[in-house]
Amino acid sequence: MKISLIVPVYNEQENLPELKKVIDEVMLSNHYDWEAVLVDDGSRDESAKILQSYVEADPQHYRCVLLRRNFGQTAAIAAGIDHSEGELIVLCDADMQNDPRDIPAMIAKIDEGYDVVSGWRKNRKDNYLTRTLPSNLANSLISKVTGVPLHDYGCTLKAYKREVITGFRLYGEMHRFIPVYANSVGARIAEMEVHHHPRLHGKANYGLERTIKVVLDLITVKFLTSYANKPIYLFGGSGITLLGMSILTFLYIGFRKLAFHESLVRSPLLLLTVMLFILGFQSILMGLIAELLARTYHESQSKPTYTVRAFEGGTSNNPHTRDN
Repeated sequence: MKISLIVPVYNEQENLPELKKVIDEVMLSNHYDWEAVLVDDGSRDESAKILQSYVEADPQHYRCVLLRRNFGQTAAIAAGIDHSEGELIVLCDADMQNDPRDIPAMIAKIDEGYDVVSGWRKNRKDNYLTRTLPSNLANSLISKVTGVPLHDYGCTLKAYKREVITGFRLYGEMHRFIPVYANSVGARIAEMEVHHHPRLHGKANYGLERTIKVVLDLITVKFLTSYANKPIYLFGGSGITLLGMSILTFLYIGFRKLAFHESLVRSPLLLLTVMLFILGFQSILMGLIAELLARTYHESQSKPTYTVRAFEGGTSNNPHTRDN
């Protein structure tokens, strides 16, 4: 398989010479069929010029994508994937904290039959209170909510077969959730320990505020992976729960009326009963509307509701069947 190494770059001019040196060392010594797609995400230093010089020096292996402004790491990764050709996608940061020397071990894992190999920075060399601790808490939350147990969603160093990461677009901070999307189409996922180094040049571009964005994106990802095809399960389930609470509340105030002759009009529970009933009914209606939208989405774009790993016993005329 041809390997496409995707590297988002933002103000990393001091780290780029060492990055290229190590990439050349790793990829050439292993005799891979490879390309490196370097994406400049609107850098304000000399990163773009340095990347262009790499392409001029070795156009066979290096490509450069220059974004008009800083769109963020997720958008830069998406641009790199869109402008790459390899059947195997490897993501790596440009700050040299992730070690490209771990790439051969990840590719070996892919050769064992896995579709995704996720790096785990077990001995992370970042500030514990501001980066490592929030990251650990976020990883635990993401693993529990999505059902995909990984120790380190935030590690950019990951390898993917292209076939399991097509069919969806990346927004916000969602590049960290690519394994979740891949798992939703039946990808086989492995995790391996990778080396992590202290940052020698430049400064980190993210702080604690990133955690809030990750939590909000997690809500979106959970909905898309669990309820996008059947939204009535979410909205209808919520509606039935609210209607059930409304009925129970009504029975309670009815009992109080018969047993203690309390006034229904003066009881705030009557208003609560009516509100719960209305909210439950509206939730069910929203679920039905969402069902119509989901069907329109799939049918208008001829998107299947299934994924095929392989087809054997002849040639399939179905365009959604891959010969893997």
